[in-house]
Amino acid sequence: MKFYLAPMEGITGYIYRNAYHRYFRPMDKYFTPFLSPGQAGELRDRDVKEILPENNPGLCLVPQLLTNRAEAFLGAARLLAQYGYREVNLNLGCPSGTVAAKKKGAGFLGFPEELDQFLEAVCRGMEELGMELSIKTRLGRREPEEFSALLEIYKKYPIKELIIHPRVQKDFYKNTPNLEAFALGMGKSACPVCYNGDITSAGSLQAVSARFPELDRVMIGRGVLADPFLLERVEAAGKAVCRGDGADSAALPDSKEQRERLRRFHDALFGEYRRVMSGDRNVLFKMKELWSYLILCFQDDGKYLKKIGKARTAGEYEAAVAAVFGDLEMRAGGL
Repeated sequence: MKFYLAPMEGITGYIYRNAYHRYFRPMDKYFTPFLSPGQAGELRDRDVKEILPENNPGLCLVPQLLTNRAEAFLGAARLLAQYGYREVNLNLGCPSGTVAAKKKGAGFLGFPEELDQFLEAVCRGMEELGMELSIKTRLGRREPEEFSALLEIYKKYPIKELIIHPRVQKDFYKNTPNLEAFALGMGKSACPVCYNGDITSAGSLQAVSARFPELDRVMIGRGVLADPFLLERVEAAGKAVCRGDGADSAALPDSKEQRERLRRFHDALFGEYRRVMSGDRNVLFKMKELWSYLILCFQDDGKYLKKIGKARTAGEYEAAVAAVFGDLEMRAGGL
């Protein structure tokens, strides 16, 4: 099984990717949070920082673009080619209302004829550049029945990989992923398919794998943010199944080692954010957003997360974090 880190705006930037890659089971592929090119394909300085090879050493990284203009996509692709990239991912999955209202992300799915024309121009241009296109998609804008027609469009083009999040745009991240629709994608896609959606434990991945035994790649986002040991749990569970002993934690470090490694990961992140960002406020905003997920590693009743949320200075924040690592028990077996 191949594992991909989902792009999550504001969280899975290059600082997070590097820290995760260093301290936990590395992902087979990482995707940048979406980059929004200008009309001619120009990228903002902060977006260029995301894709600089020196900021992503040793990572298999795929830049993701958010646009509905073929010329903008191809202009950005030319720039990315100069940095050595050979694959670019198109974001057709972002459910944000402001993004969808601009006919971008999952909002673009509501205009299949325009999407078809876009893909025709992009694929022709990518071939000329010697680059490959992959797509991250939802099922449609409003109803899962839209997906069948979208698949017919995708089949027309030389797409390297189709990453399917089996929800529609209006679902955001609510409701249950539509596995019937995902099955349609697995059956009709002309290219390899990757599953994305609600993989938060070894058990949830086993359930998807049992339903789709031919599936060989998954993309995980929130599950890894909340439990950075998730891939290790998945691999330990797989080895246990092969042995037939059911001891899914046999290959995992004990809780003390997990706590220590998680602390080193946190400190590396916090230190690097402080190095590249100005002012406590910006750094704490980043760290508090991550803690909304990371606190799930601990048996917190809400009090400790609240203390982190109230921190206004780096000193207050560090004291609140020290209390988490010093006082709380870790959750056995993850989420």
